[in-house]
Amino acid sequence: MNEVIKVKDILHALDKITGGRCVKSLDDVFSGRNKFVIMKSSNIPGKACMEMPGLICGNLEAPVKKIAVTMTLTECNIELAGATGVDAIVAHHPVVDAANSGGVTIRGYLNLYGLSVFELHEAFHGLHPGIAYIHGHKAFHADIAYGDIPGNVLYVGKVLPGVSTLGAILDRLNEFMGMQEEQKMLLSEKNLRNCHDICETNVATGGKLLVGTRENRVDTILHIFPHTGFTAQHLEMAKQEHPDADTVIASISRVGTESDLVKKAEELGLNFLIGNCHAMEILENGLPLAMALQKILPEVEVVLFRERITSTPLNKVGTTAIRDYADYIASEYLVNKEGGTGRPA
Repeated sequence: MNEVIKVKDILHALDKITGGRCVKSLDDVFSGRNKFVIMKSSNIPGKACMEMPGLICGNLEAPVKKIAVTMTLTECNIELAGATGVDAIVAHHPVVDAANSGGVTIRGYLNLYGLSVFELHEAFHGLHPGIAYIHGHKAFHADIAYGDIPGNVLYVGKVLPGVSTLGAILDRLNEFMGMQEEQKMLLSEKNLRNCHDICETNVATGGKLLVGTRENRVDTILHIFPHTGFTAQHLEMAKQEHPDADTVIASISRVGTESDLVKKAEELGLNFLIGNCHAMEILENGLPLAMALQKILPEVEVVLFRERITSTPLNKVGTTAIRDYADYIASEYLVNKEGGTGRPA
């Protein structure tokens, strides 16, 4: 007879995977002893978020037969889980009431489908060398709070055997992330919908060079993540600490050619390469996490939730019926309101 896996077993597995970084009690949340319980705030009133790695919502004794690993919890995730027999969702990114549950309070929505939800985020960062590996280098130094900023990650690495140029890094990314398949999927959608103006995140945000050519040699890499707060001043400091560095890789998030980071790289004589975007982290971090859970809890089924985000011109969205519906609602109820034209004077 197979052992019954419960929500508490998932928490134990996640705590094992993270080396004890998960919250096990309320004391962990409020005592300050768990450094991975972090407040994130842009000082927008009422929009702060507290990261709490571990169980966010659910009954520790509830049985689990199927787990889904996702990047960011959304109402689409919740609905897919409810429709496909998922009992627990492990989200990489922090979960916030309403924001991650379709604008409604999260507990009631999850309870409706008998779902438990976990989060990890910063508690998962720095546990493995995978993101560096995918980008063609082996990190010999990792800092997940560079400049004393939690979550401001810096990897410093030496290129792997066979990866000697910027072009080799770009080719490696395309192979690992299945970019040919992503391009074929997008082309199929364009043809099916008879709309060649559809854009899709993974295809639109592939790797690219901002400073340097495909033939430029690479040896020592500064791997940064611009959205975490990594600045031009940090880059200058990192170059001073690692004078052999010749290349900057920016991944998860991206910058443009006019970025201060790019200008500083040029000033310092560094190549600058854009790597995988945030949408690919489901494969970089999510897939290893899912496989680790499967190895620790072989009795349960583990699946990966992936999202494709597309951009479509309004005159090509959906069916004629739904476009006519939207036009009617917009015209009769949203634009031509009593007492106004719907346009500024």
